[in-house]
Amino acid sequence: MPRFHRKPVRRRSRKGGWRRLLPLALTLVLVGAWVLFEDRIGPRPKVSEVASSFGLCGEGWGACVVDGDTVRIGERRIRLTGFDAPEMDGACEAERVKAREARTALHQWLSQGRFSWTGGQDPPRDRYGRELREVRRGEEALADHMIAAGLAEGSGWGAVRRDWCAP
Repeated sequence: MPRFHRKPVRRRSRKGGWRRLLPLALTLVLVGAWVLFEDRIGPRPKVSEVASSFGLCGEGWGACVVDGDTVRIGERRIRLTGFDAPEMDGACEAERVKAREARTALHQWLSQGRFSWTGGQDPPRDRYGRELREVRRGEEALADHMIAAGLAEGSGWGAVRRDWCAP
């Protein structure tokens, strides 16, 4: 009578089971530490709400739009970050025209009501002494609005410089 051979049933060893759980456990520990110690890891940017009415500079306003990316409030000069608008005294007439359009668009955006900006009471400053502030209204970033309208270019790491004088 022939013998039937069964294949031996391989049982998983309990050794090494922890190796599969290690990434999950580490992830949970790191997330927990981040939640508990978030302020120690890095401060959140301080955000302030702004309710000032902005005019165009030169028209007697206390708060006014200088150009497409700069405003003044009294003696304070504030450079709005995340984008770079063409210069009012640009290299060619096409740039100067686009700069006036950018200034008008910024004025209109600011005139739509309250917005918020980063920096708190002691914001960082650029080499010209201007306050540096990122501006948002709800989920909309001012920088994204100005860039999408074709009135500014992105700024920061990896930004492509635009020649406003090129046809």
